[in-house]
Amino acid sequence: MSPGHFVARVTLDPDAPTDGYPFDLGVVRWLRAHGGLALYPGVTFLVGENGSGKSTFVEALAVALGLNAEGGSRSFRFATRASESDLGSHLRLARRPGRERSSFFLRAESYYNVATEVERLDREGGGPPLAQAFGGTPHERSHGESFVALMTHRFTPRGLYLLDEPEAALSVTGALAVLARMVDLTARGSQFVVATHSPVLLALPGATILQLDDDGAVRRVGYDEALPVALTRSFLADPDAFLRHL
Repeated sequence: MSPGHFVARVTLDPDAPTDGYPFDLGVVRWLRAHGGLALYPGVTFLVGENGSGKSTFVEALAVALGLNAEGGSRSFRFATRASESDLGSHLRLARRPGRERSSFFLRAESYYNVATEVERLDREGGGPPLAQAFGGTPHERSHGESFVALMTHRFTPRGLYLLDEPEAALSVTGALAVLARMVDLTARGSQFVVATHSPVLLALPGATILQLDDDGAVRRVGYDEALPVALTRSFLADPDAFLRHL
């Protein structure tokens, strides 16, 4: 089966504001100036420094797809604190023929809230137990274990999955487990869009890496050129060269 390709391009509404956050972010200016951003079959990674807008973009894409801004599927409608930008309401999605069978937004910083909502819904009843679909109650696992369980049990073939910095909870071993699961799901028709700083995840074969540069440009780069890979290699090769400047 070919890698999934459900959303091919993201464009900005011509009537979207031009000033103020998040419309002054480099990635949003790029959307406006270049007529949108292509998403590729299989896995599209977004990399860049903190503040480059990659997480804001993934969150807005989730909202544009009808997913919960704090994480989860289209069925989740809780809100702990409405911190998302209004960029999602100004994005337009170019879809390819065929629809995904499943979708999910994994936002690392608020997955605790998703886990709490799963427990609340199961406690109230009225439907099949949700925790089973998450590989067990997420709060009864470590943060990283719950991420791996989510991707093992809740993520299924022909799905559309958005991940915002999933490595935040993962050991290197955990990152390798997530990488292996992404390889498997991609081969079975899934599409991923992932904001990450992880050199481990970026090594996924066949993935497209889009780098959000400080000047606002969005460039397709190879693995060795990607900022997280190049900086990590430089640090490991000579830690003292970095530490002496702290």
